[in-house]
Amino acid sequence: MKTIFLISGIIIMTILSNAQNTKSFYDFKTTTIDGQTFDLSILKGKKVLVVNTASKCGNTPQYEQLEQLFQKYGGDKFTIIGFPANNFLSQEPGSNAEIKEFCTKNYGVTFPMMSKISVKGKDQDPIYHWLTSKEENGVMDAPVKWNFQKFMIDENGHLAGIVAPGTSPMTEKIVDWIEGKN
Repeated sequence: MKTIFLISGIIIMTILSNAQNTKSFYDFKTTTIDGQTFDLSILKGKKVLVVNTASKCGNTPQYEQLEQLFQKYGGDKFTIIGFPANNFLSQEPGSNAEIKEFCTKNYGVTFPMMSKISVKGKDQDPIYHWLTSKEENGVMDAPVKWNFQKFMIDENGHLAGIVAPGTSPMTEKIVDWIEGKN
């Protein structure tokens, strides 16, 4: 009987230890496109749509839909964060200042944009390592397939799902998620 309690105790401690090792989205800090530190923990309680962006991609017009989504739902319960990345066919070659000017001038982007990062490979940014690795996020492996892949983060900082790069940000899957219908 003592052995059963001991084994049960070890199993419970292992489960709790593993649960505590799983990071949430809020455990990361990043850098804004203007070079300021951005602590993702300030987004606790909000749903967050994370998107890797590029200025010279066939999906670039999605900036317009992302901004529409942000204007409609952005606030206390939802936000969008754009992470420019040059990982796919050099479709984001500009500097942070050039990217910011492009997004503002051409699409009126007002949602938060971060500094250009790498979303895959040996120099992958830690936040994207977390987003794409089940070992890190505790939910799924979700490698970035192209520019404008969308990651849905729930109010508790957990990965809630992904949406393919070519899919509109205004898709029912995202809108229903924001509105709490799924």
